[in-house]
Amino acid sequence: MQRIPEPELMSDDEQALAYAQADFDSAHSRYPILFARLFPNRPRRALVLDIGCGPCDVTRRFAKANPGYRFHAVDGSPAMLKQAKRHPRIKLICGFVPNVKLPAHPYDLIVSSSLLHHLHDPQFLWQTVRRYSRPGTMVFVVDLRRPATRAAARAIVRKYSAGEPAVLQRDFFNSLLASFTVPDVRQQLREAGLHCLGVRTISDRHLMVAGQVPSQSRVPSGQPRRRRRASK
Repeated sequence: MQRIPEPELMSDDEQALAYAQADFDSAHSRYPILFARLFPNRPRRALVLDIGCGPCDVTRRFAKANPGYRFHAVDGSPAMLKQAKRHPRIKLICGFVPNVKLPAHPYDLIVSSSLLHHLHDPQFLWQTVRRYSRPGTMVFVVDLRRPATRAAARAIVRKYSAGEPAVLQRDFFNSLLASFTVPDVRQQLREAGLHCLGVRTISDRHLMVAGQVPSQSRVPSGQPRRRRRASK
């Protein structure tokens, strides 16, 4: 099944509210656990960039699991950020990657959850990872994984969101169609020169990109750094 892009921003108040109130616990609760397993020697204190934070459900879970971490959480949708609950260690920033101006550089950890499938050009995410990382920066990205068929996508929607509002079920289905496959993402990372990051499937609907940026990381020749407004 070919990818069918969806709007890059969830800017509608009804969409944002439905997303913020949805039950994503089965997926989101796993992310800090997976991160801890992947980076057992992670520092106790870190400055974290969360790209495409939405209403910050994943951000807050990371903050709870890592009490020494401070977060700069960026999203292009004011409607989404309006749904985010305030947290003393999370600074909310409204802006579009890769052009958003952030208050720090570089970051010790860069995370992103459910942003990649929204982007018409996935290199906007990987360019931002490159720009705001340093040797040793940890990267943890999770996103939806495109099913083989529309029927399979509908089955996933029924399985995980049958009791959710119709607007959320519609957006979930469209997001599955807009998401990438593991081979897609591997190619994106090769183009970005991020060979240090690995990609793998973590559920019937999710994939994960993770690793640390080495000192040898370089932008490959012939790959221009494009700039345009885009975000969650």
